[in-house]
Amino acid sequence: MADVSKVIEIIKRIGADIEANKEFLTELDNIIADGDHGINMDRGFKAVDAIIPTFEDKDIGTILKQVGMKLLSTVGGASGPLYGTAFMKAGAVAAGKTEVDMNDFIAMLEAGIDGVVKRGKATTGEKTMLDSMIPALDAIKASYAADQDAKKALDAGVKAAEEGIEYTKTIKATKGRASYIGDRSIGHQDPGATSFTIMLKGIADLI
Repeated sequence: MADVSKVIEIIKRIGADIEANKEFLTELDNIIADGDHGINMDRGFKAVDAIIPTFEDKDIGTILKQVGMKLLSTVGGASGPLYGTAFMKAGAVAAGKTEVDMNDFIAMLEAGIDGVVKRGKATTGEKTMLDSMIPALDAIKASYAADQDAKKALDAGVKAAEEGIEYTKTIKATKGRASYIGDRSIGHQDPGATSFTIMLKGIADLI
């Protein structure tokens, strides 16, 4: 499914997509939190972009671990530790691999999400990135188990993630800065669920 050069291409694509959506993500965050999600994520992926030339001779696990460490140290807010942990946990699953298949990807996504759950002490229904992440994982697993079609599975994951964003509009935030405004967060989509969906779309487009 993906070798080292494809993983590097995906990381570049995610960075470009985050940059393209920086204002939108910041606007979303402005409504329900402290208005820095897009700015922080863009800063993190620009820092990642700067170290991409060092990735060529590394395995996929090492690359993802280094992406996670860079996000952890540069993104700030809650998103840095959460996305940083997700990439590092995914990297641990891919340790030593120069190619990954769909089963590897599912295991990496599962480990990344598990890291977010533990680090954020969160679950679904709290208006966080997990409201897109967990439905996406479930949809990918179910689709891939049904017919072993990676592209179809990823597209199913993106659809579930987008539905997760819509779901976040219907509930109030009970985690993070957004929880401070309680019921006033209803009607607005979660920025983290949105940035995760942007990343997953980029992966689906390139596989």
